[in-house]
Amino acid sequence: MTASCYSVIMFRKNLKKDPELFQNVSEGLRRLYRNKLFPLEDTYRFHDFHSPALEDADFDNKPMVLLVGQYSTGKTTFIRHLMEQDFPGMRIGPEPTTDSFIAVMHGEQEGVIPGNALVVDPKKPFRKLNAFGNAFLNRFMCAQMPNPVLESISIIDTPGILSGEKQRISRGYDFAAVLEWFAERVDRIILLFDAHKLDISDEFSEVIRALKNHEDKMRVVLNKADQISTQQLMRVYGALMWSLGKIINTPEVVRVYIGSFWAQPLLVPDNRKLFEAEEQDLFVDIQSLPRNAALRKLNDLIKRARLAKVQAYIISSLKKEMPSVFGKDTKKKELIANLGEIYHKIEKEHQISPGDFPNLAKMQELLNGQDFSKFAALKPKLLEAVEDMLANDIARLMAMVRQEEASMPSQSVKGGAFEGTMSGPFGHGYGEGASEGIDELEWVVGRDKPSYDEIFYTLSPINGKVSGAAAKKEMLKSKLPNTVLGKIWKLADVDKDGLLDDEEFALANHLIKVKLEGHELPPTLPDHLVPPSKRGTVLQA
Repeated sequence: MTASCYSVIMFRKNLKKDPELFQNVSEGLRRLYRNKLFPLEDTYRFHDFHSPALEDADFDNKPMVLLVGQYSTGKTTFIRHLMEQDFPGMRIGPEPTTDSFIAVMHGEQEGVIPGNALVVDPKKPFRKLNAFGNAFLNRFMCAQMPNPVLESISIIDTPGILSGEKQRISRGYDFAAVLEWFAERVDRIILLFDAHKLDISDEFSEVIRALKNHEDKMRVVLNKADQISTQQLMRVYGALMWSLGKIINTPEVVRVYIGSFWAQPLLVPDNRKLFEAEEQDLFVDIQSLPRNAALRKLNDLIKRARLAKVQAYIISSLKKEMPSVFGKDTKKKELIANLGEIYHKIEKEHQISPGDFPNLAKMQELLNGQDFSKFAALKPKLLEAVEDMLANDIARLMAMVRQEEASMPSQSVKGGAFEGTMSGPFGHGYGEGASEGIDELEWVVGRDKPSYDEIFYTLSPINGKVSGAAAKKEMLKSKLPNTVLGKIWKLADVDKDGLLDDEEFALANHLIKVKLEGHELPPTLPDHLVPPSKRGTVLQA
């Protein structure tokens, strides 16, 4: 066996062994990137065309939430509402007040770190932002403070999107490119709109389109919804969905949360219950980020690997077509003009999905400034390493992700506004549906029991109880599906004898009413719904 053959075999063996040594998902992702993906990216200039190289901090950082919107849509107020605390550098007003990107992060001491100092800190995931220059770094800072919300997530506040020439010229840096850089690394992108003056400018449309590859991270908040009536809100919501449908060109509908995300009295309180339910849904979504962070990083690495493979095929194809001596400039122009045909050829030859290719116009623009003669030819070993990563290592890491999630079941965002919806009489759903009457001395079902008793005695009870067949005929009148009625029967038959007495029958009807009013049934019967005669005598399953 030759030395070169032996080294190839050992290289492949080492590829297989690596995953067994990973201590956790973050370490696994970091090593896979460094050992297998980075060499491919570096060889085929991925970092010049798409995204800077990832660093250790990118794999270890807390989940990040990026807030994007036009000025005065309530982005900074939204952050303050979540944390229930002002943060350093915060300015709120009806005019464009936030003129900087502010990373709101946890720190033992309250203070501000300016952009130039921030991008040299290896512990922060912002080092590659130095590529955007001083014009951006002078408008970038980190606000650090000891806040319980920030122990689990970091929040990125962005400047309000301006109109016309202001957006394009006066910033001095590529605003859309910076947003795209953050979008690639954050766990959630929240687009905020003002229900009181809904407007999606051309500039905002461009920004949303720049985030095109990250629709899975995107959520929409229709803020300040308490300032308009129900009828107006319905029209504004419809207009927003129509506009978003034209901008985000996907068949799926993006999730829109409606509410008023600040700690002030509601101006029009008619839709209070809707706002509470929407806020709770959004909070649940944000609270899930720490648990899903490893999976998100894994998903982003897979997306990056697929793009890096395509980049390798494109660059090597261009290199192959270039003449060795004369006519290089002419051939370069011809190849750039025919890049679409090269895409199609690569797609057919390597069985790659069209959706994996980079934007054609943007790629053509970037290729204009490149020296094709310095491009690398195709190196199968580098591609094999990435293929092995996608086929084997990622599957093992997926199993580790599930194990880590199982070992941290309570990992979620706590503190700030999240605490207000956790428990007590102002917790979400308290005193409603199956929780109605939870803190009353009297049995809540007793209020309507006389009317239920009238029905009960028409069913010809024997020894004070009605059979399942008799109860079924009555319960079917609710038109609820059998699966729901079966669950109601299981909850109402407290003593599990297959019959219902008058209290159990009343309880069954009460639970039917709960379901018909749009509430969920409890998994087990709450103590306050147990019939008085059964309390203390029946062990709940």
